[in-house]
Amino acid sequence: MARLALCIGINNYPGTHMDLEGCVNDAHDWAALLTSRGFSVDTLIDAQATKAGMVAGFKRVIGDAVDGDVVVITFSGHGTYAFDSDGDEDDSLDEALCPCDVQTNDAALTDDEIHALLKARKEGVSLVMISDSCHSGTVSRAITRNDSAPRPRFMPPAHWMSEQRLRRQAMTRTARSARAHVGRSAFVGDGDFDAGELLLAGCEEGENHFSYDANIAGRANGAFTYYALKTLETLPADATYADWHAGITPNCLPTPLYAQRPQIVGNATARSRKIFS
Repeated sequence: MARLALCIGINNYPGTHMDLEGCVNDAHDWAALLTSRGFSVDTLIDAQATKAGMVAGFKRVIGDAVDGDVVVITFSGHGTYAFDSDGDEDDSLDEALCPCDVQTNDAALTDDEIHALLKARKEGVSLVMISDSCHSGTVSRAITRNDSAPRPRFMPPAHWMSEQRLRRQAMTRTARSARAHVGRSAFVGDGDFDAGELLLAGCEEGENHFSYDANIAGRANGAFTYYALKTLETLPADATYADWHAGITPNCLPTPLYAQRPQIVGNATARSRKIFS
């Protein structure tokens, strides 16, 4: 059985004025943990994590896995919304991850694209995605920046999307009565969950839920990444993903400072699997 991992961390978002601080540390922390557990780990850090680089990384790590292998993909960076191009979203918005060139390339990595990449895995491959980012907020309101406060890992489309696309998005949302965005997992495109799929996310999906860039004990990290790794240290060797999630929330998150509730998405069999096996 091969164990393959891809760890992505993006602090630097050129042109957006919304750089982060803890995402690169997150990626290195996940890579160290997974290496210690026998994974062959690739990393994409800052300028390496363009949209093309992320797509190629997903394809490589998933494509190399065969029946019985385990793949783990971690992402730490901004989440956002993008205009829904195929009509499968009631509110006209796709959830998306922000590559480092999201503004310079005017392109996020949407949930539809992520779904297609994840579903390309071969039969019998177990796939876990860990996302320490936001798929939340509103399209029309930027986040107030306060250097003394935790920074949400959400990038409003106005910070990266071209004016033409923004106008188109606003018109479509008006036509659809600008319904509140409830979000959906990248695994849920066609409802075909199986025991090989699991998502751990730093916060709830939908409007006004955020994952936070934190400073804990003098070091920048994602709040979810920090507490997920700390919790993992306390678990027995045979602990399941459900055990891990239960140890993170509500024991560690949310807190008064980091008001986020981590999520686990997957069927009962996936949740009962031994961690990273």
